[in-house]
Amino acid sequence: MWQSYKKGFKAWLQLEQSLSENSVDAYLHDVDMLTQYLASSGRLVNPSEVILADLQHFLKWITELGISVTSQARIISGLRSFFRFCLLEQICTVNPSELLEAPKMRRKLPEVLAFSEIEQMINAVDLSTPEGTRNRAILETMYSCGLRVSELVNLKLSGLYADLGFVRVTGKGDKERLVPIGSDALKYIKLYREGTRVHIPIKKGEDDIVFLNRNGKRLSRVMIFYIIKDLALKAGVTKNISPHTFRHSFATHLVEGGADLRAVQEMLGHESITTTEIYTHLDREFLRETLERFHPGFTR
Repeated sequence: MWQSYKKGFKAWLQLEQSLSENSVDAYLHDVDMLTQYLASSGRLVNPSEVILADLQHFLKWITELGISVTSQARIISGLRSFFRFCLLEQICTVNPSELLEAPKMRRKLPEVLAFSEIEQMINAVDLSTPEGTRNRAILETMYSCGLRVSELVNLKLSGLYADLGFVRVTGKGDKERLVPIGSDALKYIKLYREGTRVHIPIKKGEDDIVFLNRNGKRLSRVMIFYIIKDLALKAGVTKNISPHTFRHSFATHLVEGGADLRAVQEMLGHESITTTEIYTHLDREFLRETLERFHPGFTR
C-alpha cells in the first residue's frame, strides 16, 4: 500500500528538491526500512496513521540492528523529509516525526593527511602503465580541487577551463560551481588525455567524462576507493583513509595556511558555513601542536 506514496515521494525529491540519484535512493531506502519495521510489528498502517511512538520504536529497532548513530541520524532525516512531503500532499494532517529526537552524535574530526603523505601516495603511482597516468591525474585533481568523489567521477571535459585554471563541477542538488585547479593537476590530465584516453573505445554517453576505465565507462566511486587504498598501502601510509580524506586534507591545509573560511566554503560547495567551520577546529589543534613543539616557554 506504500508503493504509491513512495512513488510520489521519489518524484518530489527529484523535481522539487533537485536531489541526486544517490540521495533519492538513500531516502527511499529509509522509508523501506520503516515499512519493514511496521510490517514486522504488525502495524503496517497508512502514513496518516503513523504516530510518534511508532517512530520511537522504529529508532529502538534500528539501534538493536547495530546501525551506527550517524546512520540513524541520516535515516531520521530521510523520514522527516518523507513526512514533510506527506503534509504538503495532504496525505497526513500532522507530522509524526516533528518531535522525534535524533540520537546524540559526537562530532568526529576527519582523518587528515600531511602534505608529505599525499606526496608519498602520488609518488607511489606507477606511471609506466596506462592506469598509472590516469590515477596520477585523479590524485592530483582530488587534492588540487577538494572534490567530492561523485564530483570527480562525473567531471566533464567540457568543464575543464585549462586556460583559466578552473574546473566546473556539479555538486549536491545539481548545483554547479567553479573551482580553481592547479598546474600539476592540469598537466597530468593533459598527459592522460593525450597518452591514454585517446586509445580507449569510449561507450555511448561517456564521451564527455574525463576519467574512464579500460572499457570506456566512467569510474565508479568504489573504484576510486580501491585506487586510494592501494596507493596508501604502497606508500606505507597507515591512516584509515578514503577518497574523502583528500577533500578533508585540501580544506585543512587551506585553513592552516590562513585561507578565508568563506573562500574555502565556496570551493568545497558547502551550503552552510557551519559545515566548513569543522576545519577551524582542526586548525586549532594544529596551532596547539605547533606551539607545544616550538615554543620554549609553553607548558602543556
